[in-house]
Amino acid sequence: MKRFSENVPSERYPDWRVTLVLDNLRSAHNVGNILRIAEALQLEVIACGYTPCPPHPVVAKTAMDCDKLVPCRSFGDTLEALATLRREGCQMILALEHNQSSSEVWSLEQVTMPLALVLGNEALGISPQVLAQCDRTVDLPMLGSKASINVGNAAAAALYAIYAKYKEQLKI
Repeated sequence: MKRFSENVPSERYPDWRVTLVLDNLRSAHNVGNILRIAEALQLEVIACGYTPCPPHPVVAKTAMDCDKLVPCRSFGDTLEALATLRREGCQMILALEHNQSSSEVWSLEQVTMPLALVLGNEALGISPQVLAQCDRTVDLPMLGSKASINVGNAAAAALYAIYAKYKEQLKI
């Protein structure tokens, strides 16, 4: 399947190339929701490990046909997916994870395309081995005691922050 950047030429955002890497997500509902976000922002999705991947009936129901529009690849292993992205020219790999070394996604001074954003398992987060392969770990501020929000909601917030930084860099 072709990437969106090949399918939908954009004079306004010619270099916007973002891939979401789903590191062993367990919920098909979350994957469907993430595919809707991916369609809205013209992203590619890579499903890794046991992440439900289209075609999948629950993903399809939640994705509301976005599973048919979003380029989606699958890899048995997230490390293999990241190595492939690097070989394909990915310049920046971010992990969305709340930990000791993370900084708020809004603190990004620059985003470099092509970019990948790794999203982790709903209960376990991103594996330490995968985190070690990422250029930077970003998070969303957590003011409540749970320090956790749904992975699809977190993805949407982080992606729109990245998109805003990208537009700012273009002076749009």
